[in-house]
Amino acid sequence: MASKPAARRLARTFGAVNIGSFRISTMIMGETETGELQVLGSGHRASAGVKRGYVTDMEAAAHAIRDAVERAEKSAGTTVRSVWIACAGAGLASNVVAVDIEIGGRRIEDEDIETLLIQAQDMIQPDGRTVLHAQPAHYTLDGAHGVANPRGLHAERLGVDIHVMLADGAPVRNLTEAVQNAHLSVEGVVAAPLAAGHACLTMEERELGVALVEIGADVTNVAVFAGGMLLGLKAVPMGSADITDAIASGFGIRRSQAERLKCVAGSAVASPTDNRELIPVNGPNDGPEGVAAGPLARGADDKNRIVRAELVSVVTQQLATLTGEVGKALKEMGFSGARAGQVVLTGGGAELAGMADFMQGALGQPVRLGRPPQLPGMPEAHHAPGFATLAGLCLYAAEDPVDIRAVGSGRGGIYRGAVRSGGLMETAMRLVRALRENF
Repeated sequence: MASKPAARRLARTFGAVNIGSFRISTMIMGETETGELQVLGSGHRASAGVKRGYVTDMEAAAHAIRDAVERAEKSAGTTVRSVWIACAGAGLASNVVAVDIEIGGRRIEDEDIETLLIQAQDMIQPDGRTVLHAQPAHYTLDGAHGVANPRGLHAERLGVDIHVMLADGAPVRNLTEAVQNAHLSVEGVVAAPLAAGHACLTMEERELGVALVEIGADVTNVAVFAGGMLLGLKAVPMGSADITDAIASGFGIRRSQAERLKCVAGSAVASPTDNRELIPVNGPNDGPEGVAAGPLARGADDKNRIVRAELVSVVTQQLATLTGEVGKALKEMGFSGARAGQVVLTGGGAELAGMADFMQGALGQPVRLGRPPQLPGMPEAHHAPGFATLAGLCLYAAEDPVDIRAVGSGRGGIYRGAVRSGGLMETAMRLVRALRENF
């Protein structure tokens, strides 16, 4: 009998926590000495103390985070001391800052690139807000885009575009403190759209132009990527929980019953058979079969069953409102009409049956679901839109992108990494210029 292959040695292990309004999920990922990634363990539980991306009860949030992390640690057979966390609320905003320096026609050296990035630090003006990321997107020589690595080239002026992600300080501090109260240190705070983009957008999509719509429980983030970076971001204060509330209100039932109905029988697309199909409002644990538990739902029969067409009608009415707001956000960012392109749906709300088809018809743009890659060790249930941000946090941590605020802390690694990050953008620079002119 063949022997079981030896487990590969891990060079790094890191954890990620996505603190949502509906669910808190955790993943522990390992990176082998050859650079391969594998999921070691994961866990999730119902959220507590969080509303619309903001911490509303510090003690409840910390307890829920600790519980979710312990479930992942038990699954992985290892512990983590620090984690990467996602920020979905906190007034996220994305800016691009351009800066250049004079070279005088000589050959560009490492010191010039470091000087450029240090000068770029002074160009970041958060106006009292917290800077989550400040990353070099690409370089320019004498105003010409398309430079992957300027080292060794001659130029009169060397420039760089910096992608800056801002957030309100207090909500970020509350998120960080909730994690620290769960006996963990925070490795980094990543904007949720950036993390989700790492998980479910291809590099080509990010270069050519794509919109990422992340439908959470209470917040829907609409982000536009082009030239490999996030160029625009708007938050819509609506999400899948609003659909649940509309069902609960429309039929006079509990939220738990409405959530079950939405997940089990809800759909964004009507079917000819919906008028003939009766859906039980009671779940398997609500009471004996055929016996109504509590008051009958509005419009239900004597066995507390409703017509599926009525449920779908409530769902689609709420979705029409949400989609209208998403469409407005895309239009404000210039991602509509002739300039529109692919829209990718992610987040737990994207898992509603027929959601992509509904959005495609309402927006008049091609729409697909965004799923994280099926990494080794990842549970099949996590290969879904609702776990894209969580997986993206791990992928972001593995990539460990350069932040210009760290430049100057030590010669030899930081600014060389900044140059390396520009290499991904080489084929997109002409497109970036065109997109900026049109967006």
